[in-house]
Amino acid sequence: MLQGMKALATALCLALAGPVSAMTQDDVLSATFLPGWRMENGNHMAALSLALSPGWKTYWRAPGEAGIPPVFDWSGSSNIRSVRWHWPSPSVFHSNGLQTVGYHDGLVLPVEITPVDPSAPVTVKLRVDLGVCKDICMPAALSFEGTLPAGSGAPDAAIRAALRDRPQAGAEAGLRDITCTLEPIADGLRLTARIDLPSAAADDVVVFETANPGVWVSESMTGRQGGVLVSTADLVPPGKGGFALDRRGVTVTVLGKGRAIEISGCPAP
Repeated sequence: MLQGMKALATALCLALAGPVSAMTQDDVLSATFLPGWRMENGNHMAALSLALSPGWKTYWRAPGEAGIPPVFDWSGSSNIRSVRWHWPSPSVFHSNGLQTVGYHDGLVLPVEITPVDPSAPVTVKLRVDLGVCKDICMPAALSFEGTLPAGSGAPDAAIRAALRDRPQAGAEAGLRDITCTLEPIADGLRLTARIDLPSAAADDVVVFETANPGVWVSESMTGRQGGVLVSTADLVPPGKGGFALDRRGVTVTVLGKGRAIEISGCPAP
């Protein structure tokens, strides 16, 4: 069983000299895999649980230009058709003129596993590479192995709380309209979104993601025109050549005081 299993730490490196260089992953981070429960639809809901030392943070799936995106490797697992991470609402951090997006002090990150055969156990072999930061940043590596039996487990309060903390969908948040215009730039496209939301604030942060994880997305420039948020970011594809954006695959996340809103798709005006 995976319950209570501690992460197996691998080597870390710090690009700093002096006493801080003796710091290890175990000094700032502990992790467990919460085994969760088999759902009525045959999927299995589990979670990665991270506890960080006070003042330390880790990053969201789209961490910003200065952040370290987490990487998940399920190689060696069996009876897994697909996985879906359910990200809780993140926070926005500003330090030395740089903006990053992530979580401070801890994170419970639910994962919904779709088995090939819902009546059979799921064997998990998971490696997670992520970054943790305070005054310095260090890479961290976690490994988990275990079995999730079919029909096992019961709803876990920590996982339930993390699921409730997910961003609202646009319709839930009262989204009235969203449109995106595109214009070519030297190495890609410039995307400008107009987001008509109730109580849109000038200090809201907008994060754009595309269906292609290889596309580099700049930090957005966001302001308010009346009650409409207007946000612009540059999209640069890997390599050279043409770039066709799948508008249906664009995810727009609005992060502000006390709210997080996730909008799928960004149609033309």
